[in-house]
Amino acid sequence: MAPATDSPKNDCAPLSVRWSGRLSLTPRILAVNVFALALLAGGFFYLDSYRTRIVDARLEQSARELKLLAIGLQNAPDDRHNALIAAYARQTGDRVRRYGADGTLIADSFTMNAPRYRLREPSEEEWQRHVARFLDKAMDKIVSADRPPDFEEPARDRADAWPELLMAIKTGRPQATNRYAPDRTFMISAATGVNDGSALLATENARDITRTVRAERLRLGMVLAVAVLASILLSLFLARTIVRPLQGLARAAVRVRLGRAREVTVPRLPERRDEIGMLARALSDMSHALRQRIDATDAFAADVSHELKNPIASLRSALDALERIDQPDLRAQLMAIAQDDVRRLDRLVTDIAEASRVDAELSRTRFEPIDLGLLIEKMVIAREARGVPNQVRLAFARPRKNVAVVLGEEGRLIRVLDNLIDNAVSFSPMGGLVRIIATVADREVLVSVEDEGPGVPESEREHIFRRFHSVRPEGEAFGKHSGLGLAIARSIIEGHQGKIGIGDREDAQSGARFILRLPMAVERDPGIVSE
Repeated sequence: MAPATDSPKNDCAPLSVRWSGRLSLTPRILAVNVFALALLAGGFFYLDSYRTRIVDARLEQSARELKLLAIGLQNAPDDRHNALIAAYARQTGDRVRRYGADGTLIADSFTMNAPRYRLREPSEEEWQRHVARFLDKAMDKIVSADRPPDFEEPARDRADAWPELLMAIKTGRPQATNRYAPDRTFMISAATGVNDGSALLATENARDITRTVRAERLRLGMVLAVAVLASILLSLFLARTIVRPLQGLARAAVRVRLGRAREVTVPRLPERRDEIGMLARALSDMSHALRQRIDATDAFAADVSHELKNPIASLRSALDALERIDQPDLRAQLMAIAQDDVRRLDRLVTDIAEASRVDAELSRTRFEPIDLGLLIEKMVIAREARGVPNQVRLAFARPRKNVAVVLGEEGRLIRVLDNLIDNAVSFSPMGGLVRIIATVADREVLVSVEDEGPGVPESEREHIFRRFHSVRPEGEAFGKHSGLGLAIARSIIEGHQGKIGIGDREDAQSGARFILRLPMAVERDPGIVSE
């Protein structure tokens, strides 16, 4: 199968799912179930063994009964011999022949009684018998059964025409053998010697053995046919309940791959409570998340384009004006504007790059246990050592050591806390107080940052977390912030399975209160110790 190419022609082609060099699930399921039934078909080997045991038992029985007849002839008067042979033939259904010491035929039960069997010619039988013989041959072929020789009446009926009779005379023990009649029924023959030098031969057309074996084969075949039919129907039902939903999901996934995510509805299969339903809902949620990510990416690209246009347009205007103005003071003003625009562009590009790679880096980062109390304490000490603008004071209520522990990436969490503290300081009045509190509740670590500034209007509390949205203090020069800080902070916190929000101060004083919620890494005593 040739590799797929992302050409327009392929995009417009009918969507289908093909398996390259492999069977789909439907024939695989069917093959597995039929293979299991093949083990049941092994019953035909048992049937051959069953037939062999019946034939061997009949051979042994015929030889034993004929030996009893020979003993009876030895103890009976000569004039009673033919009567004993006729009575024996009537009871057993055999054809009994007696040969003299010279090998000639001296008695035949078929001349004393009506023949008890007649060899049938296949050409004279109905078509059902031909089918039965065909199945007999097929079963013999499958099980590799040994085929007995064909039975034929000798042209001259003498003792030396029967190998089993010669062997019985030679060994002095009864002999029995099995042959096939013309219609593939069994011919059982037994031979034994008599003390007066004569010999006995009994032949029987054991059609009852063939009927018994064929009846067992019919029952076994009916069971196998029903089992095969049930297995095929169940396999098709199972394949329908598995393969068709998977094919629908695969086609939807192909459409998503071809860039049609917005127009694709991945079936959720709400009625399915098994693994297929779980897979369908997982793929549906994944496609929905992908659609949201694509929309967010498109919106972010549009916002980036919009935000970059303003400083670029200002920078172009300043540079164009520099070529036409000779006054040193105006040129200095234009140069200052250009430099300010360059710095603004630098901040935008840096923050945009940071915002675009936060999710990807967090997905690859290995989180480690971090004591937020100790981390915030170090940050506050370092910030106070550098000096805080507008003489703003920082106060931190630190919990006990190893209490506020979360799993995370330290550098990213420092970025979030720095952003919140910077934001609180910038909104605080001269000599204001910024309070930072870390506590534990309901298996979560809560960090709040409060300032004494004007606060954030309720209508803006959700908007300030959007990209390029900024609400700045009065008097601050335009362009000092990109409007990405809080958006980056939310992405980092959500990447840590946490939440960030904003509200009013608990003491009802003016100011804003940012709250971080992060899941605890280790359960500890949630007590707080303030310094």
